Amino acid sequence: MSPTPSDYYAVLGVFRDASQEEIKRAYFDAAQRLHPDKNVAAGETELFLEIQQAYEVLSNPKRRNMYDATLPPEIESNPVIKYDALFSRPNLVRLGEPQLLYMLLEVAPREEKEKLPSPPLNICLVLDRSTSMQGDKMDMVKATAIQLLRSLRPEDVFSVVAFSDFAEVVIPAALNTDKKKQEGRIQMIYTSGATEIYNGLKAGYQEVRRTVDPSRVNHIILLTDGHTYGDEQDCLRLAEEAAAQNIGISGMGIGSDWNDIFLDALASKTGGSSAYISTPKDIQRLLVDKFNALISTYADEVVLEFEEQEHIKVNYAFRLQPDGSSVALAAPMRLGPILRETPLQVLFEFVVNPSALKTGMLTLLDGSLKVSITARPMPVPPIRLKLKREVHSDPSPEPPPTRILSALSRLTLYRMQERARTSADAGQFDAAARQLQALATHLLSKGEHTLAKTALFEADNLEKMHAWSASGNKDVKYSTRALLLGGVKEKDK
Repeated sequence: MSPTPSDYYAVLGVFRDASQEEIKRAYFDAAQRLHPDKNVAAGETELFLEIQQAYEVLSNPKRRNMYDATLPPEIESNPVIKYDALFSRPNLVRLGEPQLLYMLLEVAPREEKEKLPSPPLNICLVLDRSTSMQGDKMDMVKATAIQLLRSLRPEDVFSVVAFSDFAEVVIPAALNTDKKKQEGRIQMIYTSGATEIYNGLKAGYQEVRRTVDPSRVNHIILLTDGHTYGDEQDCLRLAEEAAAQNIGISGMGIGSDWNDIFLDALASKTGGSSAYISTPKDIQRLLVDKFNALISTYADEVVLEFEEQEHIKVNYAFRLQPDGSSVALAAPMRLGPILRETPLQVLFEFVVNPSALKTGMLTLLDGSLKVSITARPMPVPPIRLKLKREVHSDPSPEPPPTRILSALSRLTLYRMQERARTSADAGQFDAAARQLQALATHLLSKGEHTLAKTALFEADNLEKMHAWSASGNKDVKYSTRALLLGGVKEKDK
């Protein structure tokens, strides 16, 4: 459903108090999506003319003032997207020390998802073909790449890059490719050389960018089994450039020798995620699951723009669904996608200092949510986000919502392994072992017996050997991360 033609702010997807620079940027973004030279779909020429008319009025201060005088009062409800914010407690308390407050933010479609078609894809597989990938790993990667190639729809763009210490474009980005010929090219990928991720990532980015289109899900899937050395900062800068182009990056690490901290940081720059593939037989399942998730995308990006309030800090943010992943805290904050059957859920931790509690009402966060929906030709109006909590002298007896309690319980397990890892990295192996033992106790209480045994085994390793087992830290990290996904569908009481 497109906005009312006379609502020029909704047409451009901006607030009524938008600056001239914001109006100009919104116009160019919409014009790029709808320009008749690029789009021939029925009705999109009329939408482009509507965008032009809105810009001609709002970019002229005199005409804008005259237009504003004709507008009815602004309605805060967004016609496309809705959000809900649950807090760990109903109010803050006047104390002489910092307080923690948790918020579970859920962003979901308001309209009927079935009315929008599944968006076309612009996907590049960036495959590590270094010597360590030889054997079962490379065989499974090639077989899965061919399976994905065969599943493409006519409107999908697909490319493949293989890299070691140099990169090769195996399949250039294009529509309507000769699939038999492309399968043969995938089969010819061979292993050699060392792992230099930047070379592969740059080649993959260039392929996606050649056919980048706001009406597509533009995404890079990186598979690697090793560390890259010396080019991490180049990769992170490239991820920032990709994010500015609305190109997502997801990382998948195979085995135990890759750098999960780096892949987490790389993916979070774009709102993507990282995954752990413990054995070659899991490559197919996880890669196909990722591909299917991209096909079922409703909104390919949700961005939180905000300015931190004085004496209040966003200390931590973790995406619970559609996939578990840390969220980079820098503004603008890229929260991730919304899938058709899975809303976006992010858990925030705020630290509130005593000096912020001087009034009876505290603004925790003042900003906006901006959503990109590839299947909608018109921009999505932003959502103004102004979250407040009352400040009382005494704590409220009201319990937290069940759903946020469940999320916090699972996040606690994940953060316990984070603290154990931090202690081990600092050489504090006894402290790390105690933290893993405490984690095991909590896991046992929740019936997670296998993972509890893994945590105790790693605690023993750290005490005796001052080291994790070959895959221990990743086994514990990604297994506790998976537990986060298990509790987000519980309902509030």
